[in-house]
Amino acid sequence: MTANRGLALFRFWFALLGFVAVLFQFLHLMQNVPGAKAGNYFSYFTIESNIIAFVTLGIAGWFAWKGGSPRWLELLRGAATVYMTITGITYSLLLSDIDVNTPIPWINVVLHYTVPTVIVIDWLVDLPRTRISIRTSLLWLAFPLLYLVYSLIRGPIVDWYPYPFLDPRAAGYGTVAVMSVLIAVAAFGFAIVAALSTKLQDRVPYPATVPAAGRHRVPSETS
Repeated sequence: MTANRGLALFRFWFALLGFVAVLFQFLHLMQNVPGAKAGNYFSYFTIESNIIAFVTLGIAGWFAWKGGSPRWLELLRGAATVYMTITGITYSLLLSDIDVNTPIPWINVVLHYTVPTVIVIDWLVDLPRTRISIRTSLLWLAFPLLYLVYSLIRGPIVDWYPYPFLDPRAAGYGTVAVMSVLIAVAAFGFAIVAALSTKLQDRVPYPATVPAAGRHRVPSETS
């Protein structure tokens, strides 16, 4: 893979934007909102997925600058893409009118719209060179499942839940179970789509290379 400085700068810029948004929002809440707790702030899936996203963009930017794309990075980029897709779509469908601790408008736009869109674009413009199987893509679902378990265990302990659809105090565990299954099915679909999209790389032509041992000068024709 050759170095792509333009792609690297694109990734660095949005990695920095995501980092600043998460940090600025955290500092704002700690300084201006009575009772705000760091543990609650970093227990939002939005915040955790954005952290994964800007770290991934930063690492991917470094490799794009140097001209490389190891397999583990391709898998990490796929995971970040799935998580940010979950964040963007879940927020748009379920949470856009609900307070999720992002009162500053530009930060809300960055975390719920800009970074999710950018991470998907980045995935599509620089697909992995090697296909990712559907079976492998299912590993990406481990984090959302662990997040669900974490939220349901932590909730009763601290008497706080990050999202209404995860709060059994409001509508009971039945509603929580139904919403969790629906989001899990959607996440499963996102993972499959991301994996299948890697097949598009087969349509991208690459210049043929001639092995060094086979390189020779073709003699010119003589009359």
